Amino acid sequence: MNFMTGAELLKLCEENKKTISEIMQERETAVSGMAASEAHDLMLHSFSVMRDAAREAVIHERRSMGGLIGGEARKMDAYLREARPLCGSLLSKAGMYALGVLEVNASMGLIVAAPTAGASGVIPGVLLAMQEEEGYSDEKMVKALFNASAVGYLLMQNATVAGAEGGCQAEVGSASAMAASAAVELRGGSPQQCLDAAGTALSNVMGLVCDPVGGLVEVPCQKRNAMGAANALMCADITLAGIGSLIPFDEVVSAMYQVGRSLPFELRETALGGHAATPTARRLCADCGKCPTV
Repeated sequence: MNFMTGAELLKLCEENKKTISEIMQERETAVSGMAASEAHDLMLHSFSVMRDAAREAVIHERRSMGGLIGGEARKMDAYLREARPLCGSLLSKAGMYALGVLEVNASMGLIVAAPTAGASGVIPGVLLAMQEEEGYSDEKMVKALFNASAVGYLLMQNATVAGAEGGCQAEVGSASAMAASAAVELRGGSPQQCLDAAGTALSNVMGLVCDPVGGLVEVPCQKRNAMGAANALMCADITLAGIGSLIPFDEVVSAMYQVGRSLPFELRETALGGHAATPTARRLCADCGKCPTV
């Protein structure tokens, strides 16, 4: 059982009366030769690593190797405890956990690169916040990750998830699309709605450049992960409200890839444009001595 496009995936779901997560798990076992239980346990382990990374930075401040970030997740936690967040508890928690995972990543901690290290906070942020706020079991989280992985697989087959090739739209944008699809399935949405949410999430960040200060996955990457989580949740709600995506998922993926290839190389993870080229960024790199010369 395999698929190369969103349209093929939806056809398999319809013909077999199964969810995206079920189709993806069956594909994984068929391609890898693993037993279904083994694939399940590996995904459960991935979720455990995601959860530990997200919570680690909330409990302990993690200073990054480049010194540009550290302590943001703890500040968000304190804010959530002391104030009434404008975005509500679910969305604010998702942002907090997304910030935290990037702190762990930037301090050489253990994370799951889903789909990349630079975008590793989006999916844990969304799923952990939904689990805590809505009471989903770990088994539901495993299914959500299989769903997200199906979207990630399609993006890798038909476009890219690399910032050096497609900009941040290909990293945080892809992660946001994966998380949006997973959130829709968690809420009982159809496979079509899952891909509509994924397409909408990707559309919302079309053209987003990759411009890490000093070439480090710290700034603006960390806050973009929080944005990606927020985008995913909003797109899930938009879709579940019955608002579909005018442009089919496969076409959105193709458009993202073409846009990424059109971006100047300065805006594709080279640290030569955008935020990285600002006077403050240059000064920070010169002061810390850890950044490449820009």
